[in-house]
Amino acid sequence: MGDHKDNGINIDPAYVRALAELLDDTQLSEIEVEDGDRKVRVVRTLTAAPVAYAPAPVAAPAAAPAVAAAPAAAAPAVDSFADAVKSPMVGTVYLSPEPGAPNFAAVGSAVKAGDTILIIEAMKVMNPIVAPAAGTLKAVHVENSQPVEFDQPLFTIS
Repeated sequence: MGDHKDNGINIDPAYVRALAELLDDTQLSEIEVEDGDRKVRVVRTLTAAPVAYAPAPVAAPAAAPAVAAAPAAAAPAVDSFADAVKSPMVGTVYLSPEPGAPNFAAVGSAVKAGDTILIIEAMKVMNPIVAPAAGTLKAVHVENSQPVEFDQPLFTIS
C-alpha cells in the first residue's frame, strides 16, 4: 500500500521522505541513490541562492558617502555589518534550541565552522543558521523571537 508504481519501478514514499529529511539534516542540495534498477533522486531548492544578491546592497551604501559628507557618520555602521552573516530568508529568529535553554553560542565564545548559531523559523520549519567559518562570535545583531528580513545582518564571526 505504501509503494507507488511509476514507470515500472516501485517507489516507497517513506524512503523518499527519509532522503528529503537527510537533505535537511546535512544541508545538502540533492541526493541520488541507486539500487539495481531503482534510482531515486531528491533535490531541494536552496534558500541560499538569493544570497548571491547580498553584494549589491553592500556596494550601494559605499557609493552613498561619496555623494554627501553627512552620511559619512552612518558609514561605520554599514561597515560593521560588512562581515556579518546575513539572513537567507524571512522568518523569526530563535537564539536557543527551545524556550528556557541556553543560547546556541554566546558573544565572545569560540565557534567552529558548521556550529549552529541560531535558528530561523519560516513557515513552521526550523532552519539552523550555522557559522560559515571557525572564529569568535563577535556580535549577535538580532534578539530572540525577533522577526527578520532577507539579507538582514544576524551575527558576526571573526
